[in-house]
Amino acid sequence: MQGLFFESDTTVRMVLRFLVLLLGFWTAWRSGRAAAENWQGYGTVFVYALGLGFAMRFLHFSLFGGPFISPFFYIIDVVLLLVWALVGFQARRATQMVDNYYWLYERTSYLSWKKKD
Repeated sequence: MQGLFFESDTTVRMVLRFLVLLLGFWTAWRSGRAAAENWQGYGTVFVYALGLGFAMRFLHFSLFGGPFISPFFYIIDVVLLLVWALVGFQARRATQMVDNYYWLYERTSYLSWKKKD
């Protein structure tokens, strides 16, 4: 594919890395929202992030030749994915609380709510 769409192999790798990151973060966001939609807790989000971290390690290994079994990089992947998943979880939970219990709660920000006066 070199020369057809991109000037060099490094450009292809940068585009692929961006797409893999976008895929991972979007999947983490959706996993957090799915846990919130089923009224699950933070533990479920953590388990989802652990599984997604394994999947991201596999993608980095298979596409870019990175280390597959590396505790350091696995922890970095899980922490980044967990942040995105928790933000998706909290955003969905705030919407649920405000929409389902509109007589009790009002939205204070995209991620939070408070009790009505």
